Amino acid sequence: MIEKLVLSLAALALVPALGAQTPAAPSPAVRPRPFSPEDVLRVRDVRDPQLSPDGAWVAYTVSISDTGEDRSKSAVWMASWDGTRNVRLTTSKPGESTPRWSPDGRWLAFLSGREDEHTELWLLDRQGGEGRKVTTLQSDVDDYVWAPDGKRIALVVEDADTAKPKTPSPIVIDRFQFKQDQAGYLGKQRRHLYVLDVESGKTTMLTSGDYDELLPAWSPDGRSLAFVSKPRPDADRDDNWDLYVMEAAAGATPRQVTTFEGPDNNPDYESHPAWSPDGRAIAYLQGGAPKLIYYGVQKLAVVPSAGGAPRILTAALDRNVSSPVWSSDGSSITFLLEDDRAVGLARVPATGGAIERLVSGPRVVSAFTAGRGGQLAVLASTPLVPDEVFALDGATLRPLSHQNDEWLGRTKLGAVEPISFKSRDGTGINGLVVKPPDFVAGKRYPTILRIHGGPVSQYQYEFDLQLQTIAGHGYLVVVANPRGSSGRGEGFASAIFADWGNKDAQDVLAAVDYAVAQGLADPARLGVGGWSYGGILTNYVIAQDRRFKAAVSGASISNVLAGYGTDQYVREYEVELGVPWKAPDTWIRLSFPFLHADRITTPTLFLCGDKDFNVPLLNSEQMYQALRSLGVETELVIYPGQHHAINKPSYRRDRLERYLAWYDKHLK
Repeated sequence: MIEKLVLSLAALALVPALGAQTPAAPSPAVRPRPFSPEDVLRVRDVRDPQLSPDGAWVAYTVSISDTGEDRSKSAVWMASWDGTRNVRLTTSKPGESTPRWSPDGRWLAFLSGREDEHTELWLLDRQGGEGRKVTTLQSDVDDYVWAPDGKRIALVVEDADTAKPKTPSPIVIDRFQFKQDQAGYLGKQRRHLYVLDVESGKTTMLTSGDYDELLPAWSPDGRSLAFVSKPRPDADRDDNWDLYVMEAAAGATPRQVTTFEGPDNNPDYESHPAWSPDGRAIAYLQGGAPKLIYYGVQKLAVVPSAGGAPRILTAALDRNVSSPVWSSDGSSITFLLEDDRAVGLARVPATGGAIERLVSGPRVVSAFTAGRGGQLAVLASTPLVPDEVFALDGATLRPLSHQNDEWLGRTKLGAVEPISFKSRDGTGINGLVVKPPDFVAGKRYPTILRIHGGPVSQYQYEFDLQLQTIAGHGYLVVVANPRGSSGRGEGFASAIFADWGNKDAQDVLAAVDYAVAQGLADPARLGVGGWSYGGILTNYVIAQDRRFKAAVSGASISNVLAGYGTDQYVREYEVELGVPWKAPDTWIRLSFPFLHADRITTPTLFLCGDKDFNVPLLNSEQMYQALRSLGVETELVIYPGQHHAINKPSYRRDRLERYLAWYDKHLK
């Protein structure tokens, strides 16, 4: 049954007050309390702002934790440009995502699995009426983009798997990279481009073959599509994506536009290429040299749409950029700019030149949307406020959404302060400290060193519910961005290339030394923990430093040899470490925490999802077994049905409760 809108789009301009508003802020009489594991389920995850063509509304999505069904559910909302109204548009049980306006503003499209086992494309008519499903495909619609004429939509759709016998067929593997987290074992299904005729509902397949076509973008005249692909034999062996252009018609031949030996517009960064308004150029992301894999910096590039040499507009910046958008007159390109602990919004002339910072400071801008007249709306967070939608008025961010006001008004958060210090070899390292909400100057606190994943990532000036939960329980939390992190340039990130657990371990341990020297941390009550690479580095830390009284290692690996062929990183392993039979010394050296587990005395809690193909469960099982054999206090927690990310709300709360219980047992 088709779900109805809370209000029709046509009615929005007619009513001064709306029934589906953002929850009101609590009474001033409500006494604030520290953030707790229960509050994790109250945080509303705001994403994907999309400005309507007339500039009057910004559509966005809100994900909440449905405790009754124990899953996260997303819905489409809209905020008026003046910020006075926030309206929930969709209410279906499966939820909705990826809202996109038609060029004339009449339709608001979204993706949903309502009514179908697959994710299909739906349309809401701004003139009123119910949402209607416009695709009936046999597999999921992964991505889509409107044509400039509003009559067609380019789709990215995975090949249908129509063989569904009562007894599942054997899984036959013949690919180089044969597994991926969430997707599972990889078969022959690939993702291809289709074009949907909006009026008739007819879909036409544009591409086929044993490779993917992703991130489509329409040319301004609506005749062509740009996209990224790797159409060559055994493309699983590298990340050398290239930009292609083809006529948006069945049987057309794609034309390769970029020839860089490394990744051009790597889909991992989810940034669509962007055509200039005159159609003569395409802006995109050029990655680092192939030998740098994920340690390379993503740069803003512009290439002639007919082909030719690209211009790198941010070559001297040495910082990651993403999400390029041209100005209406084609004179400049706006993009997201990652920097030390922050992500801002910046602009550069299309011909190159000085970079202008539009939004900067201690915050994280994770998305933005641009209007035809130069309007800009951003999705931004600060350490004490989760992501919300803002209008950019000159240099001022004006709030449009208020999804988290209610619980924020009754919660006392821990202060978040920047820190800078020297590592043991003199390298400058930056980080943050999160203080307990009732912090008292001069008092030393039990302290948790929290380590981020990646490793090419960073702790940022954004709301972090895990850090606030730990601080709310009375702990001082120290986080650092060690070498290997992003935000400080390519050299800083690649400093740990084939050398994990060395310089980065020194850097995070120096953060603890700093907190002790500042009189903040109690040296007798120290804990450590992290997830993914944060768990990996935790294992390195406790294998070389015995001062920690408790550790939490999530989704980690210590016997690196066990990762080859059992996780999704075979390409990266072979580039960074070499193959095990040719470089055994490197693999053995990096397996230090497992092969020297007898040096570990820290009581350690291991956690992992049983369906994790990113850092599979077997790695946590090995470390648990090693510590159990050695008589070191340990425990292994396995979350059924969960991948690398723990998404089920009850499990996310349970994980934080187990963190706190483990630290309390050993530090309090």
